[in-house]
Amino acid sequence: MTDDVTEKNRDRGTSTEKKLDDLYDLIDGIEVCMMTTRRADGHLVTRPMQVQERTSGTDLWFVTNIETHKLDEVLTDPHVNLAFYNNRSREWVSVSGTAIVTQDRRLIEGLYKPDWKAWFGEVDEVRDGGPGDPRLALILVEAHSVIYMKNDKPRPVILFEVVKALLTGGVPDVGEERRLGIRELEKAQRMERDA
Repeated sequence: MTDDVTEKNRDRGTSTEKKLDDLYDLIDGIEVCMMTTRRADGHLVTRPMQVQERTSGTDLWFVTNIETHKLDEVLTDPHVNLAFYNNRSREWVSVSGTAIVTQDRRLIEGLYKPDWKAWFGEVDEVRDGGPGDPRLALILVEAHSVIYMKNDKPRPVILFEVVKALLTGGVPDVGEERRLGIRELEKAQRMERDA
């Protein structure tokens, strides 16, 4: 059962290609997301993570330190959720997927950015925050489902919709809620491979 607001704002007519383009625009416009993992005791933990440059397909990459608890959590239960929110536009993204950890040096060197050094600190000549630092690992999140809110309306129009709903008892039209399921995400990956 869905609520009236979700139902009013659900988008049903957008093509998979347009959904993906808009999704990537949203994610590219939000520097930090919140990654939720599950601890071994079953409790959820959420932490800020910065999405790295997209390489291809619908998957998202993150850099991390192998000495952090999040890797223990991902190894115990690889199911994660990524939450993105743009405070200015009120747009948001929720990605449900599976996390895979890799220390593939070629991948790390290919995605490496000099600003990573700030998050690792220099311990010695080897553990220096550079691309060869053995503490560096990548987390790949393979998306299984995505829900997001796309908004092309100016803020005053959204505010008007909310006030109108308050006054009339109706439901505000604040944007388009879009969903991408596993079939659409697999289709996107095939399209990317074939391009």
